[in-house]
Amino acid sequence: MAALRLLACLTKPPRLRCCLRAQASAARVPEAAPCALSNRREPPYPSPQSARRPLSTISADGLVRAAPASLQPYLRLMRLDKPIGTWLLYLPCTWSIGLAAEPGCLPSIYTLLLFGTGAVLMRGAGCTINDMWDQDYDKKVARTACRPLAAGKISTFQSLVFLGGQLSLALCVLLCLNYYSIVLGAASLSLVVTYPLMKRITYWPQLVLGLTFNWGALLGWSAIRGSCDWSVCLPLYFSGVLWTLIYDTIYAHQDKKDDVAIGVKSTALRFNENTKQWLSGFGTLMLLGLTVTGVNCDQTFPYYAAVAAVGVHLAQQIYTLDIHSPEDCWKKFSANRTVGLLLFMGIVLGNLRKKKNTEETRKPLDST
Repeated sequence: MAALRLLACLTKPPRLRCCLRAQASAARVPEAAPCALSNRREPPYPSPQSARRPLSTISADGLVRAAPASLQPYLRLMRLDKPIGTWLLYLPCTWSIGLAAEPGCLPSIYTLLLFGTGAVLMRGAGCTINDMWDQDYDKKVARTACRPLAAGKISTFQSLVFLGGQLSLALCVLLCLNYYSIVLGAASLSLVVTYPLMKRITYWPQLVLGLTFNWGALLGWSAIRGSCDWSVCLPLYFSGVLWTLIYDTIYAHQDKKDDVAIGVKSTALRFNENTKQWLSGFGTLMLLGLTVTGVNCDQTFPYYAAVAAVGVHLAQQIYTLDIHSPEDCWKKFSANRTVGLLLFMGIVLGNLRKKKNTEETRKPLDST
């Protein structure tokens, strides 16, 4: 009988034999398998976690996952797994430090590293304060429900102690600067604390975030020069605030349905379908402010080329933005790191070019 079954199987067409093997394999799947498959949860809402993210964000998330389990909630509370926010806080500092450098010189590496450390700590402190204020709201929003406080992984008291540690370390960084910069830096703390409340009382919380996130545009210059040159620092600060209005309005469009449901306000809800027109206006004013900044500190061609590149990048962002796609909003929001880096490169190259211009003007004098 076994020989007959073997002969019958060998005489069947190859395609039929494959089908029979597939049916036999299906019959051997344990009954628990469908349950296991059904328990695999897809993200309930297209969020930054499900959207494509830059390589640095993925590697940062990997580092957090590799940390001890007891530390992970604290690292996530300060958003070390999502460094884009740290970049957006840090980059205005680099602009100001680069502009304040001596003509023909690179910006101070020590100061850049110092401000980078401060950006990580202050962004972490700001996120901790934000989550302490918003933990009840975060539980009702799909994108934020997994945050450590909202998910109950750490307590409010533990967060408060952690906040104290971050602010203490940030104070140590601040004390490395001159007295003028220490006072100027301390003045920003009120904005850091009150920003999370703004979404409850105004449709313009992104404006307050811009005032907070771009304080480094003032602080970086004073750290190098000892005080602010307001003809340079104010238009740079103004441009940074407008930049924040652009990228954080895009970011806010991810949560607008949840925001309406829980009564939270944002520029995304204020602008609604007119978002692109508003963002275009902000972008135009931002480029104007950057141009005034360059003129007032005698910047050269590479700087203005970078400003033009920033304008093209922002125009492409705004034109192709789909405000109804959370994934596209996250992609456009994350792309603003490139905007900041472009401008920083232009500042550095423009400052190096100043030395060449100075040497060219000296040559005719030396020949006479």
